[in-house]
Amino acid sequence: MTTSVKKAMIFAAGRGERMRPLTDTCPKPLLEVGGKPLIVWQIERLALAGFRTIVINHAWLGEQFETVLGNGSRWQVELDYSAEHEALETAGAIAQALPLLEDGDKDGDRGEVFVGVAGDVYADFDYAALNAHADRLSALPEPGMHLVMVPNPVFHPDGDFGLIDGVVSLDAQPRLTFGSIGLYDTRMFRALPRGTRRALTPYYRETISRGLASGELYEGVWENVGTAAQLGALDLRLKSAR
Repeated sequence: MTTSVKKAMIFAAGRGERMRPLTDTCPKPLLEVGGKPLIVWQIERLALAGFRTIVINHAWLGEQFETVLGNGSRWQVELDYSAEHEALETAGAIAQALPLLEDGDKDGDRGEVFVGVAGDVYADFDYAALNAHADRLSALPEPGMHLVMVPNPVFHPDGDFGLIDGVVSLDAQPRLTFGSIGLYDTRMFRALPRGTRRALTPYYRETISRGLASGELYEGVWENVGTAAQLGALDLRLKSAR
């Protein structure tokens, strides 16, 4: 029986320092491009792919997410919020949100696989395509991950990891950039105490070194919106495409 991934998490707690002063009064994922907030483009694509529960973590100006987005009913999804007093970074955010990401036996041998995506990424990626990897990840005796890689953007020419025959490598060339879209197994984060500030980078490196990270190359539209100039360029691009 094929597992259909129904839960996703959008990481939205960052301060967006490079986007100041815009982010002094508005969280970065709520900045608008093409007539709607960045994060709404993600919600719409996830809903289109069949996701019914989307967890959003927030810290900086976090109440704005709940005010602007509400409970998700306008997209036929359930939006659950994981509030952080201070941003816990990505691994810490996942550990904090585990009660929202896990429905079954949290102490069991099987984990629950979910999609994790950065709230400041715009992509035309088809999230439904990740379902094909869910069964395999759920059946692994140890928790693994599946990472969506993209061609290196101009601001990150050296890339992050290699990719050989669908397996992510720390050393293989050429190197590609992690697109901030991935499948994760909740088992990986159960030992991390809630409220702990922890980056996801060590989890990537450990999982990849153990051969438990699969990957794919996505060459479609993808933008990591890090600066006001990038935000403006994407806004023009989306408006001109109407």
